[in-house]
Amino acid sequence: MSKKKLKATNPELLNLIRLLKKKAKETGSRIWRDVAERLSVSRRRRIAVNVSRINRYTKKGEVVVVPGKVLGAGKLEHSVTVAAFTFSKTAKDKILKAKGKCLSIPELIKKNPKGSKIKIIG
Repeated sequence: MSKKKLKATNPELLNLIRLLKKKAKETGSRIWRDVAERLSVSRRRRIAVNVSRINRYTKKGEVVVVPGKVLGAGKLEHSVTVAAFTFSKTAKDKILKAKGKCLSIPELIKKNPKGSKIKIIG
């Protein structure tokens, strides 16, 4: 039996992966290639991170990228900038309530094309 290679069909996700790989080549930064590889896995293996984990592993003012979905369980006690593929409504509310920012990954790429001083959480 041959294994069938699964391919993402979400056009938004495919465009994001292409953009990440393109930026990785242009700028020579490995962070965007890493995020693209983590987003290209099957939906079942894609990362889901709770707000509590972001709170635990970050300090005030840090920039974080989540190659998957941010969920709303837990508390966020300091302001951070979070970029992710998707956010749950409660996660977005909690991040904004802590005076943080929610960005899409393409917005983060525009702000910081080299990907310097960004943490991947997942």
